[in-house]
Formats: sequence, structure tokens, C-alpha cells
Amino acid sequence: MNAAREDWQTEIQQGERFAFGANWASFLRLLNEKRIEAAERSLQLMLEAERLDGKRFLDAGSGSGLFSLAARRLGAEVVSFDFDPQSVACTAELKRRFFPSDPGWRVEQGSVLDKRFLGTLGTFDIVYSWGVLHHTGAMWSAMSNIVPLVAPEGQTFIAIYNDQGRSSRIWKRVKKAYVAAPRGAKWIILLPALVRLRGPSLARDTFAGHPLRTWRAYSEQSRGMDSWRNVLDWVGGYPFEVAKPDEIFDFFRKHGFDLQKLKTCGGGHGCNEFVFAKVRRR
Repeated sequence: MNAAREDWQTEIQQGERFAFGANWASFLRLLNEKRIEAAERSLQLMLEAERLDGKRFLDAGSGSGLFSLAARRLGAEVVSFDFDPQSVACTAELKRRFFPSDPGWRVEQGSVLDKRFLGTLGTFDIVYSWGVLHHTGAMWSAMSNIVPLVAPEGQTFIAIYNDQGRSSRIWKRVKKAYVAAPRGAKWIILLPALVRLRGPSLARDTFAGHPLRTWRAYSEQSRGMDSWRNVLDWVGGYPFEVAKPDEIFDFFRKHGFDLQKLKTCGGGHGCNEFVFAKVRRR
């Protein structure tokens, strides 16, 4: 058993980490062409590229593997890795389904906090890490570790939870309580959070005569994700760190990157998305 798997099992057993991979395994049963196309559009819009042919794409924290699949379908050579072995299995399953025996897509287990592992990967035209670095327990170290992986004039596309101050601190306590709670008691935490997160839109849709309209349309509006799985990921998503957009700007500017594209969550509790380009040093 490798060190990453041992660390993962220990943190899960001690109630210090959410089982992200188990959630993604359930999501794969819902995966269809429509969701895959939504993921592709997300990459195309933020990277401002119709195709990724000839690009090396690193999916750092691949989760379900959906965006590794999207990048491969767009023509990129893909390397995927995740700390969570169940997420690695999900990514490997998507590779098996869509690109069996394909040398242009490699799937590994590893941690973005493990510099020795990262040093074996090389550099990439695109380093993608959506909603991952803030779940490592050492977000700024993780962010520092992806910098050398970006080739000169390459891009990094990341998403980081927005810092809402007091609200973020409350959510951190909720998440910590959820992962530490016994299985049978997790609903006590999950149900109020579900009402808080989805209650307003469910009420609006019901009064408008279109029950569950927003819930059902979620996959088209959210990169191919699923509303229920997203709720579980949000409530259970621990470790949990946040940052203000200007903190992310300053960090990457100091490391020789220029901001290319920004998509904020409007000050809410979601992720701010950033695409930075690495400036070639002269």
C-alpha cells in the first residue's frame, strides 16, 4: 500500500476528510453525452479554445474524471491524478469506457502536496485543478506546487472557494461536523444544509408552477455536474479553505503569471474560477 493511500484511509477513518471518491462513483451512473458536452464547453469557454490538440493537460485532482475525459476528447494528451483512490478508480473507469488502451491518457494516484511525485510528471501546457486545492488542508502549499508544472507560456485553470468571512467560518464548522459524524447521524447535518442551499430555488420554482426546474437544469448550468452530488460535495467537503480573488491574483502575479480570464461566484459561497498564463522569462 502506498503512502498516499495510507494517509487517505487514516484521514477518512478519523473523520478528517470527506470521501470525495465515493460521491464521484455514484455520479458516474448519471454520466451521459449531454453532461460530457457541458464539461467540454466549460473548458472551451474558460480556455478560449475550441480544440486542445497538441496540448499536454494535467488534471490535478481528477475527481470523477469527467474533465480529463473532456480534455482528451478535445484532443489533449492527458495526465490525471488524485489523492483519493476511489477518485482514481472513477477516472480509470472513464478511461476504460471511452479511451481503452490509449497512451494519450495516463491515470495515477498521487498528492498535489507530494513534490517528489509531482517532479515525475514533467510540465504541461494546461494545469487544471478545479475545486481541489482548497480541499488539501494546505491550499497555499498546493498552489505553490503546481506552479513549476506549468510550462513557459502555459496556462493554469483553477477554481478556489470564495472567502465570505463569517459565513465561510460557519460552513467550515458544518463540514467538519459532517465528516466526523457517524454515518447514521450525517442526515441531521445534511438536511438543514440542503434546505439552506436548494430551498430558495425549489420554493421559487414551485410557486412559478415548475417544480424542480432549477434542480433538473443544474447539469447544463454547472459544467455537467449533478445537483444532489454537488450538495453532498459542498456539505461534506472537508478539509476546507477559502481565498479572496485579490489574494489569488497577488499569488500568481508574484509567481510570474498574468490573469487571462476570471469568472466569479458573485460573492456567494461557490468557487471563483481563474485562468492564468505563465509569462516566459527573458
